[in-house]
Amino acid sequence: MKDRNSMDATMKSVNETIDLLLNHRSIRKFTDQPLMPEQVNMIVAAGQAASTSSNIQAYSVIAVMKEELKKELARLSGNQAYVHDCPVFLVWCADLSRLKAAAEKHQPGQETYEGTMEHLIVATVDTALAAQNAAIAAESLGLGIVYIGGIRNNIAEVADLLGLPELVYPLFGMCMGYPDQQPDLRPRLPQEAVLHWNGYDASASDKQVERYDEIMSAYLRERTGGAKDTPWSELMADKLAQPSRLHMGQFLRERGFATR
Repeated sequence: MKDRNSMDATMKSVNETIDLLLNHRSIRKFTDQPLMPEQVNMIVAAGQAASTSSNIQAYSVIAVMKEELKKELARLSGNQAYVHDCPVFLVWCADLSRLKAAAEKHQPGQETYEGTMEHLIVATVDTALAAQNAAIAAESLGLGIVYIGGIRNNIAEVADLLGLPELVYPLFGMCMGYPDQQPDLRPRLPQEAVLHWNGYDASASDKQVERYDEIMSAYLRERTGGAKDTPWSELMADKLAQPSRLHMGQFLRERGFATR
C-alpha cells in the first residue's frame, strides 16, 4: 500500500513542494553520515521563516549532537533508541522568556500577562509551525525526520537537563538524519472527514471514519503480515481510555504558563 489514501492516488503531480509534502513518512533508522552545523543552521532558518503570531517568535530550538546527552534524552523519552542513534536531535521549545525579559526592560514594574492560557497557545502554535517548516526543509535536502512527543514523558527532567528557564517548555523532539529505511506511507483520513465546506458536517465525518477504519485495517494487515488489523477508531478509543502525561498541567503552571 504505497499511496497515502485513495484520493492521493488519483491526484496528478502538481509541483515538487506538494509532492514532497504528500510523500512525508517518519524515519526511525538513520545512516552514520553526520550532519554539518551549517545544514542545521539552514534548516532552522527555514523554520524561523514560518508564520508567527504578531511576530512574537515564541520558540527556541536546542540542537543536541553530544552522544551522552542524546543517550540520556533517549532514556527520558521512553528508551527510544533512534533519539540516540540520529545524528542530530532537535528539541523544540515553546519560549515566552524573551517576551518577559522585553517587558521587564521596557515597562519595569508594569503588570504583564505572559502567564495567560492565550500566550501558552500562541507559543505552542508558533513552535509547531516553525518545526514543521524545518521538517519540510530537512526532507527537501534528502534528510528524514521523526517527531518525538516522548520528551514530555519526563518533562521536568528534560527541562532541567537542558537548562530551560521559567516560561520555556520542551514541546517535542525531532530526530534528523539521512534515512536508512523507506517505510510505506501511512494512509491518512479521507479528506471528506477533515475538510468541511461552510460549516461542520458531523454525519459526513462519521461516515468517513468508518471508511478509514477499513483502509487502516487493510494497511495494518499488509504491514504486519496479518498479525494486526485493529480499526483506527478502536485504536483511538483505546488511546483515550488510558491516562497520558497527567503531570503536564502542573509542570506548565510551575514554569509560569497558564497561570490565569
